[in-house]
Amino acid sequence: MSRRSRTMTGQLPGWLNATLIFGTFAAVTCLELARPLRRTRQEKLARDVRNGAIALLAGTTVSLAEKPVVTRLTLAVEGKQLGLLKLVRLPVAAEVILSVLLLDYTLFIWHYLTHKVPFLWRFHKAHHADLDLDASTALRFHSGELILSVPWRAAQIALLGISPFSLALWQTLTLLAIMFHHSNLRLPLPVERLLCRLIVTPRMHGIHHSIVRAETDSNWSTIFSWPDYLHGTIRLNVPQDGLTLGVPDCQDPRQVTLGEMLALPFRPAPPYVETVRAPASIPATTLAG
Repeated sequence: MSRRSRTMTGQLPGWLNATLIFGTFAAVTCLELARPLRRTRQEKLARDVRNGAIALLAGTTVSLAEKPVVTRLTLAVEGKQLGLLKLVRLPVAAEVILSVLLLDYTLFIWHYLTHKVPFLWRFHKAHHADLDLDASTALRFHSGELILSVPWRAAQIALLGISPFSLALWQTLTLLAIMFHHSNLRLPLPVERLLCRLIVTPRMHGIHHSIVRAETDSNWSTIFSWPDYLHGTIRLNVPQDGLTLGVPDCQDPRQVTLGEMLALPFRPAPPYVETVRAPASIPATTLAG
């Protein structure tokens, strides 16, 4: 096996992956407590336990439903040189970078679909129904949504030509990014204004979790912010102290318990409640405070 093949069929070292993931979660959680961005509505420990339980079910689902599929598929794609990125033999570094960028962009499309396709929204809604937003929210995805995403992930891998190493790197970067941009961390405003030109930031993603439809329908990106700039879906002019988080029909804390969240996709969908906000006087291209 060539050096290239060994690299592209490899994985990130387990110790490094664990250090990055748990270290990022711990660091972000501590910083949230020291520099909170938004006022919270629910007691944090109870929320963290609930979100942790949903995350545990989600992680189990990924291990059972997604991992066996993508592991075999990435090895087949790399072994048979299938997919868009295999049409030209790129240097390893170039292929890995393009893989991450294209996976991030196609995740942008999937995220958009989870909001716009009613059946997918039933499951994604459980993520948005959190009444507060912090690093633990990044981990609370309904198991049903993760099962439904497996065909999309398989299509990403097969059509783009994603190697095992590129997929593993993207998955880790995605997890780090969502813990960061879901966090309730108040960064210095000048710093965040610079960062959001490149990556998704807490203020930027907080707007996406607003109950106001026009605000939810913006800022779809995950790692890099360029897809929103490309498609004109970037929105940065909503002050964080003016945000009400969650979804309009789940604003009662009794509606967001663990049992309610697990059952949410299977309940009759209530009529959509349109929530609007008075036009902002803040320039659309400037992150509000």
